[in-house]
Amino acid sequence: MARILALDYGTKRTGIAVTDELKLIASGLTTVNTPELMKFLENYFQHEKVERVLVGEPKRMDDSPSESEVHIQQFLKDFSEKFPEMPLERVDERFTSKMAVQSMIDSGLKKKKRRNKALVDEISATIILQTWLYD
Repeated sequence: MARILALDYGTKRTGIAVTDELKLIASGLTTVNTPELMKFLENYFQHEKVERVLVGEPKRMDDSPSESEVHIQQFLKDFSEKFPEMPLERVDERFTSKMAVQSMIDSGLKKKKRRNKALVDEISATIILQTWLYD
């Protein structure tokens, strides 16, 4: 059985989440420095079966693309060239960062840990994945 991978793409860091093989549970995997993302994905795909990759789609409240979309479009182009057989799907990621911080608060993480942007990115990727799974 294959997993589904979700990316919260950022210009500095990318949060990554993955399902279990039965595609029932979404879990944070890691956060990778974005310049190292393609190498990470290549290695991951060699060791794990992945059915599809979800990439967050940041939008403004009026449904127009956010300013970071131009960077994501370049990533999507590069990804499709490197992994032409891997299906890509976009998922609306509005409010995922706020939801990630709120989940950190709700789980009792101290303020110092909540400032960890890498953890916020990983949780955001998990929320993107959960949105897709349960929609």
